[in-house]
Amino acid sequence: MLSQFVFCSQGGNNAGHTVVVDGKEYDFHLLPSGIINPKAMSFIGNGVVVHLPGLFEEAEKNEKKGLKDWEKRLIISDRAHLVFDFHQAVDGLQEVQRQAQEGKNIGTTRKGIGPAYSSKAARTGLRICDLLSDFDEFSTRFKNLAHQHQSMFPTLEIDVEGQLKKLKGFIERIRPMVRDGVYFMYEALHGAPKKILVEGANAALLDIDFGTYPFVTSSNCTVGGVCTGLGIPPQNIGEVYGVVKAYTTRVGIGAFPTEQINEIGDLLQSRGHEWGVTTGRKRRCGWLDLMILRYAHMVNGFTALALTKLDILDALDEIKVGVAYKLSGKRIPYFPANQEILQKVEVEYETLPGWKADTTGARKWEDLPPHAQSYIRFVENHVGVAVKWVGVGKSRDSMIQLF
Repeated sequence: MLSQFVFCSQGGNNAGHTVVVDGKEYDFHLLPSGIINPKAMSFIGNGVVVHLPGLFEEAEKNEKKGLKDWEKRLIISDRAHLVFDFHQAVDGLQEVQRQAQEGKNIGTTRKGIGPAYSSKAARTGLRICDLLSDFDEFSTRFKNLAHQHQSMFPTLEIDVEGQLKKLKGFIERIRPMVRDGVYFMYEALHGAPKKILVEGANAALLDIDFGTYPFVTSSNCTVGGVCTGLGIPPQNIGEVYGVVKAYTTRVGIGAFPTEQINEIGDLLQSRGHEWGVTTGRKRRCGWLDLMILRYAHMVNGFTALALTKLDILDALDEIKVGVAYKLSGKRIPYFPANQEILQKVEVEYETLPGWKADTTGARKWEDLPPHAQSYIRFVENHVGVAVKWVGVGKSRDSMIQLF
């Protein structure tokens, strides 16, 4: 699917995506991964929170790997909020406070995402349009915001003048990329038909409303966030593709019913190279949880699925799949909102035979072993959504399209 536009609607440089093109690995956080396509325009929407130093640092790292002329292909909404260095410092202080008070933290990336969204919700945040307008007015509001955070966190040190000087240095560099986001979106959606891909930044179970609260991110990373984070009317949303690994992973703490703290979890972690792109933290691994996948489908209304990393299961004699939850011995049809309850659920598994064969060379459905095909059909039947793509490796060539 060659898209003419690739949009991001929420999050910041907290989530990471790795894209492999021509054997080169590119790591993206704030930049839409479509930026690697020289024929596509990329757009950072109003729902994204932007840390300007992080944006340019990310671009420079990828330039060294071969990314070219990205500034000409990136558009940023003037309504996107800014993440400041002190937001990142506050993120770290809040984690320390949680650990001291509750004996546990949320496990944030410490990229300032939560504090920046807090400023946005409190109506004290600053946007890209503010930075590009009257800088004296921007400076006054920045100082007020900084002092407000210092009053809440007495140990917080902020080099106000130093940060303002750095931000001023970004103004002319970023100005050519900034557009009125609403008008840009309207033009993109009208006129000649165009292929537009919206790229999610976080998993559905990290959604601020529908995720495993409080162990979530601070934005809506389900389909509703696409409308609010870009200014897209609901009727303009077409296909909704759910991307899911052939097993389940999680970074940081929070309920994980199918987690395998054993040799199976270790095998999935090592074979899948399960390390967080942003933090480098080891990902927790477990069997595929179809209760989670069905729940994500309830919220998002998937029209098709992309089942990735099927090849990681190649080495297993048998594969378990979580198909239901029980509470007090009784099946429940819903995904519990409360974390304490979710920690208590008993997972009901079905065991499927492994295929014990290398799938990395498969390029069409018929190349997959019969048991691998059965695994895919099992997922489809339980979720009620067709699998359109199957991933059997890192490269783009390793994605099998089924229809």
